[in-house]
Amino acid sequence: MGVMAYPLRYALADLALALSRAVAEPAEVRSTAARAAADMIGDGAGVQLLRDDGRYDEIAYHHLEDDRSGPLARVLDRAGQAPDDEYSTTLAASRRPIVLAGDSAAALAPPEHGVTAAVLSPVIVDNTYAGYLILTRHTPDAFYSTPETIPEGVLQLDPEGVATYANEPIGVVLGMPRSELIGVSLRGFLDNQGQKELDRRITECRQGRSTVGATRMMRADGSRRSVRMSMMPVRDDNGEFGGVLCMITDTTDHIDARGLKRQLDHLRRLDSLGQLIGGLSHDFNNLMTVVAGSADMILSQTDEDSPQHQLAKDIMDAVSTGRTLTHQLLAFGRSEGNRPEVIPIPDLLTDVQSLFSRTLGERIGLDLTFGPDVWPVKAERGPLEQALVNLAANARDAMLHGGMVRVAATNEVVEPGQLAEGAPTGKLVHLVVTDTGVGMEEEIRKRALEPFFTTRPTAAGLGLATTAGIVQNLGGHIELESRPRIGTTVHIYLPAAEEQKQPAGERKDKSAVIGRVLIVEDQPDVAQLVQRLIAPAGYEIAVATDALTAVTQVASGARPDLLITDVVMPTMTGPELAGALRTHQPDLPVLYMSGYTAASLGPQLHLDENSMLLEKPFTRSTLLGAIRSLCGPQPNPTG
Repeated sequence: MGVMAYPLRYALADLALALSRAVAEPAEVRSTAARAAADMIGDGAGVQLLRDDGRYDEIAYHHLEDDRSGPLARVLDRAGQAPDDEYSTTLAASRRPIVLAGDSAAALAPPEHGVTAAVLSPVIVDNTYAGYLILTRHTPDAFYSTPETIPEGVLQLDPEGVATYANEPIGVVLGMPRSELIGVSLRGFLDNQGQKELDRRITECRQGRSTVGATRMMRADGSRRSVRMSMMPVRDDNGEFGGVLCMITDTTDHIDARGLKRQLDHLRRLDSLGQLIGGLSHDFNNLMTVVAGSADMILSQTDEDSPQHQLAKDIMDAVSTGRTLTHQLLAFGRSEGNRPEVIPIPDLLTDVQSLFSRTLGERIGLDLTFGPDVWPVKAERGPLEQALVNLAANARDAMLHGGMVRVAATNEVVEPGQLAEGAPTGKLVHLVVTDTGVGMEEEIRKRALEPFFTTRPTAAGLGLATTAGIVQNLGGHIELESRPRIGTTVHIYLPAAEEQKQPAGERKDKSAVIGRVLIVEDQPDVAQLVQRLIAPAGYEIAVATDALTAVTQVASGARPDLLITDVVMPTMTGPELAGALRTHQPDLPVLYMSGYTAASLGPQLHLDENSMLLEKPFTRSTLLGAIRSLCGPQPNPTG
């Protein structure tokens, strides 16, 4: 029977598929399926499907001995009954076959019909329970032919847990020929906890109860598999407890898939969180712009020794801190990329120092080492900061009882072949992050940069992989050094930024005086603040709170010398507005304002030589400074 087991399994699967596709002459299809199944197992088989009203239709049953077909069909038929019995509800819920032997099989029909074993296999149509296929065995010595036809692993154990029968699929699950399983105790495939569970389940079967549960089994090659084990009692000819029948289903792939789904769900939640953080930070920066601008005006109108002046200065300091925090949050928000900038390494490490400290906590010390001559790098600031903070988080998790993190930056000139294949060469900035944590075994170190690989059950395994991806996207290279109980060192090599000096002849002539300014901002309070901040400088100001109004004004003949506009607006973005206005005024200077950072705005904002971005919140001095930098001198102040 071993050679026939898999072909029979496939044949039964084909039958189930044929049933699910039956649309014409369903009675004929059921009868054909029952006859085919009976021929394959050499005994009796039937098909019991649900009608449209949700109750069972008439059974289609066939036995190889024709004179037994009618009587057996009558006793097994459940026509007109609802699928609320124990077998139906189990089949509908588990969607797996039920194996019946001994008393449980005999209960299907009166004793004179001699049902000694049976298998009930659910029929699923469009992901819905539609009935079952029943296979019946009627000769006491032929029980073990039935388990050969099902895809589940089947073992029969004696009262001590030693295998007395094994079908072919269980040999596949356990990784050894089924002939070698006979006489082997199931305990050899279980750990200590699993062995205790086995004893408990055998005891329950001895008391006449069946059990179902999940456990882990060790295969012959030492690998572990997750399984679902159903156990039911088996009685001998005298009705005494003779052991248990086990149906074992390998669920490893299913569990792994669920784990991967949880990780992907976690990624989606992170992505949604990033979008939420970005939106909140943008709105917060708009509020801070109004607060900072108002405080700045109070500063300019009060004596330095007055309480009002000091209060306004305190407000400005608080806004500055808030601006730093929101920009750090935006670094972890959703970024479309393509906004690299030249970043001085001393500035980068100074900026992330507070993020490092908050990530590491009070138990872990932080030491930053870098010289003023370290070359700058060209990168997106947000992702690069995220990469470094990910390293800090991994170091923290490796030092639960405290320790030290050291970050150093040096210049290196790397020759071809000095680093791994594909690594950059030439002038590189070498960042080194070292911790004094538990370290890694060599096998773990080799896989530590793989996505989803983690040794912590509550982690998504994305920290180091994300860092590696960011470094590689920047054209850099990352390496890990680690020794158990000594610590871990991460080496990051980034190409140094090339210094580009603009030829004097190509510099934009900014000697013209700018008089007329058009302010476009969908937040009225921000628009009014910008107007108040620049009005004393003598500009002629027009304000629009939506982009379409601004387009209409310019199309009707208005000719501003400068456009100050928000980037993200409801009807039209700032860059789209600038493009529309420049069809009338090709050389119109544009000063963009945004609560988002340049990196967060990504490719939707393209800055040419005649445009700049001013990040919110800003003060009067930074706003006027940006206008001077973009457009040249101011008109004569009016007050």
